[in-house]
Amino acid sequence: MRVRAALATAVPVAALAAALLSPGATVPAAAAHSTAQDPGILLTVSGSENTWIRGVVLHCPPGPEDRHPDAAGACAALDEAAGDFDALAGEPRPCPYAYDPVTVTAEGTGPDGAVDWRHTYPSACDMDAATGPVFRF
Repeated sequence: MRVRAALATAVPVAALAAALLSPGATVPAAAAHSTAQDPGILLTVSGSENTWIRGVVLHCPPGPEDRHPDAAGACAALDEAAGDFDALAGEPRPCPYAYDPVTVTAEGTGPDGAVDWRHTYPSACDMDAATGPVFRF
């Protein structure tokens, strides 16, 4: 009896999947935008010993569904650095010496290919001075 119930459920699901994947099927606008550009780069910032963490996905060029508060500025900074997070120009300025390390990561796929980068800065001020708008979220 269980086999019959599983088959009865599987057939409608398979038919629905086939209909959605057929050549004439339309893709919602948000999905079309996501597939038209890079899959995105997951940017994270975490506090000392991972006491807190925040993250956002960055697409370059940015789209209407992007949640990075300055996606255009972050993409421009990465473009200027040729996609190399170590070469970000940042916005150099003096920072007070207060050791409270933050770790930033970038993982995913951007316009320049695969990204897998991690760096720990002595403080949030040092991170911001080194990376500019990229990790300002």
